[in-house]
Amino acid sequence: MGEGLEAGKHHCALKVLSLPETGGLWGAGAMVGGLVPSGLQTWLSTSYCPHSDSCRLFYPEDPIKIVRGQGQYLYDEQGAEYLDCVNNVAHVGHCHPLVVQAAHEQNQVLNTNSRYLHDNIVDYAQRLSETLPEKLSVFYFLNSGSEANDLALRLARQYTGHWDVVVLDHAYHGHLSSLIDISPYKFRDLDGQKEWVHVAPLPDTYRGLYREDHPNPAGAYASEVERVVNSVQEKGRKIAAFFAESLPSVGGQIIPPAGFFQEVAEHIHRAGGVFVADEIQVGFGRVGQHFWAFQLQGEDFVPDIVTMGKSIGNGHPVACVATTQAVARAFEATGVEYFNTFGGSPVSCAVGLAVLDVLEKEQLQAHAASVGSFLTELLRQQKAKHPIIGDVRGTGLFIGVDLIKDEATRTPATEEANYVVSRMKENYILLSTDGPGRNVLKFKPPMCFSVDNARHVVAKMDAILTSMEEKVRSCETLRLQP
Repeated sequence: MGEGLEAGKHHCALKVLSLPETGGLWGAGAMVGGLVPSGLQTWLSTSYCPHSDSCRLFYPEDPIKIVRGQGQYLYDEQGAEYLDCVNNVAHVGHCHPLVVQAAHEQNQVLNTNSRYLHDNIVDYAQRLSETLPEKLSVFYFLNSGSEANDLALRLARQYTGHWDVVVLDHAYHGHLSSLIDISPYKFRDLDGQKEWVHVAPLPDTYRGLYREDHPNPAGAYASEVERVVNSVQEKGRKIAAFFAESLPSVGGQIIPPAGFFQEVAEHIHRAGGVFVADEIQVGFGRVGQHFWAFQLQGEDFVPDIVTMGKSIGNGHPVACVATTQAVARAFEATGVEYFNTFGGSPVSCAVGLAVLDVLEKEQLQAHAASVGSFLTELLRQQKAKHPIIGDVRGTGLFIGVDLIKDEATRTPATEEANYVVSRMKENYILLSTDGPGRNVLKFKPPMCFSVDNARHVVAKMDAILTSMEEKVRSCETLRLQP
């Protein structure tokens, strides 16, 4: 594979070799030396396995069969305990007893569609409204973040009467066809960019167009959006919406500069469009300082539409779109009924209410702020020690560690990042990578992640990076599986 981290004054470079790729039902690299990973042989030989190679499996070189979860831990079929640092679906912890109990109790009484009156859906909408700015007062309940973003697109188009969409580069907003079309992360591998989709630069102040030394990166990146808007209008096209994750996740755990969204909203509104804030991966207190990540931009910024999913149900399929009365009325004016069979069911709303209860009772937003700050500081100490760490960025329990080949070029250290993830897994710590270069180690653990967990993770990472640097000095080759 490609060159790795340059070894200072040494005339050798880090080489990282992957395991041979064998393909099959489990995708590339699933078999090691002709042997199915331990514990999976019987399962693979006796189970109906409908997975195709297009379905991604974590750790394909040595997959894990997870059978149980509790809090911030996952357990495999052999009973081994893994610390989950990346699963932002189990927001308040895997199998939180209060969430499980709420689902069980409601399921014993009633679970049906939302064509009937039920207290749960009203109570849940009321509780959500208390966390949001006043103008976001209408709620649509669905089953997944993809459904939520698809509905947001429909709402925007109906309200504005326009069609085109502006998105950030390397964005991902879901797996439905309508969302693949507005997700550069996906459409560049498929049919390419549709004529009604327009891409603005990612507001990355570490390796983007405007970096940390720029006097006004928010204004500069917003001007890029304005340039895109002007170009669209010059072609005689009209903008329906600007879609953005409040903190771009797939883009590499990016923290947009404060004030960026306000200026973008001005440009979009002037063009007759609406601002859609995708909170699916970053909302519900994860950022610590606020309940919603868009609130990091300041109290003077309020999106026209907010989408939520993943963490909202702690693993149960729940999602929601919040919007204004004006947008909702325009949608109603079509005369076309909106109905979702399972969205807003009594069980789903009971689960959603329980998640909010746990967040409040266990003060998990404040916990995310304090533990996240502690983890970030430990990681920044590692940055001072290990030159491969180019940047540590984040807020609360949303953190990215950007690995680089050298400080001057900030070239993504993709192979090295994959190596670190593989070695961490061998130490029973689950991490993953993101970013255009797949070189950003992402931390989005369950919100119950503790200070002791933070110490443990950073100690293991320190040992792995130290070992990696020693191998560079001795010109050894690294393998994903030693």
